[in-house]
Amino acid sequence: MSAVSASPAAPGSGRGVRSDPVRALQHALYRAAKADPGRRFHALYDKICRSDVLWRAWVAVRSNNGAPGIDKITLAAVEEYGVSRLLGELASELKEGRYRPLPARRVYIPKPGSTERRPLSIPPVRDRIVQAAVKIVLEPVFEAGFLPCSFGFRPRRAQHDALQVLIDESWRGRRWVVETDIASCFSEIPHGKLMEAVEERICDQSVLKLLRAMLRAGVMEDGQVQPTVAGTPQGGVCSPVMCNVYLHRLDRAWDDGDGVLVRFADDLVVMCWSRSQAEAALARLTALLAGLGLEPKAAKTRIVHLEVGGEGFDFLGFHHRLVRSRGRTGTKPVTFLARWPADKAMQQSRDRIRELTRRSRLLLSPEWIVEDLNQFLSGWAAYFRFGNSAARFGKIRSYARMRLALFLAKRNRRSRRFGWSVVAFQSPDQLGLITLSGIVVDPRPFRDWRARPNAGGERRR
Repeated sequence: MSAVSASPAAPGSGRGVRSDPVRALQHALYRAAKADPGRRFHALYDKICRSDVLWRAWVAVRSNNGAPGIDKITLAAVEEYGVSRLLGELASELKEGRYRPLPARRVYIPKPGSTERRPLSIPPVRDRIVQAAVKIVLEPVFEAGFLPCSFGFRPRRAQHDALQVLIDESWRGRRWVVETDIASCFSEIPHGKLMEAVEERICDQSVLKLLRAMLRAGVMEDGQVQPTVAGTPQGGVCSPVMCNVYLHRLDRAWDDGDGVLVRFADDLVVMCWSRSQAEAALARLTALLAGLGLEPKAAKTRIVHLEVGGEGFDFLGFHHRLVRSRGRTGTKPVTFLARWPADKAMQQSRDRIRELTRRSRLLLSPEWIVEDLNQFLSGWAAYFRFGNSAARFGKIRSYARMRLALFLAKRNRRSRRFGWSVVAFQSPDQLGLITLSGIVVDPRPFRDWRARPNAGGERRR
């Protein structure tokens, strides 16, 4: 587990803490914040400057293998320059108050399944290291106060934890769903209100000054530096934590009487008993977001009634729909909330498979292509296997096999029949392409998904 995403150990847990000073620091901060929810921390800046914290921050940044910022300094260039040398310089600049973050490099990446493009800010490597160090120190303090309804970008709280809540609440009878996400959340968070939220737990003026400098660093686009007057840049190491710190105000103001809120960063679902409760929940949600200077995205906001034969909704890559089991002999049919990879997730998977088998890779050996396909399919299946996904797994596996056969045909300048012959008949294991069969785990209400078998694909035998 990387240092930046490493979870603060829960109170009473000392595993791995004594042998790891950074983890011991996180553990101590978490316990102190948990023991006194009203405490404001005033001595944190010196911990950000610690050499072991900066080194752990570098390890996290290096493991992400990101692109260079506006200074064009790559991770490899940092290693050539000397990691210890750079970290020592950063520590000196921080301690002496000379550190100034550079503007981030603005790029636009396509939104999957849409013609829109998402703005992404790429800070220089040195700034990412400092942000990672800030996250290491601040995350345990805020994590201690975050509420159970929040799941996104939090240690030891995965997407499947959020998905399990939907299963449980549907089983209880909450089958009216409000689904929405926050419009341009990362870029619209007001800096002033965000700092007010931070100051609820942090009163170290040096830390607050550093955070303000990060927020105001600006972005460079088309050779021009543009100041940032709102938002926490999407792509910054600290941005997910800052987003959760700000939206914690929404979580705190929410009342379970309005419905069960499930928030994954800026994606939200509310499970309700009735249409009237769902309509009231949507109105309440809209009002709370307005108070934060945010608003729901109109195109993605709706109320869905879960019923057999009715429509469903998409959340965290899955499509969720109420279905009734066929029932075995002597047993009654069961109505439950099923989930499988959403259409958008299926299209993204096909796009990636097509990219891995594109014509420009014909000079690569089939073994390399199969290895790349297996790596992608294993990762994709590791996430989507916790669902009623067998049928869609079969479709993706068949598509991968078809694309592999087409690749072989083009590579050998032969017909498609030749490619199919090699994959299906001439190779005893279809060139080693994993099967994706027998690995799906059906969700069950009130049962921890982590207790299931390990994820991963299997080679065809």
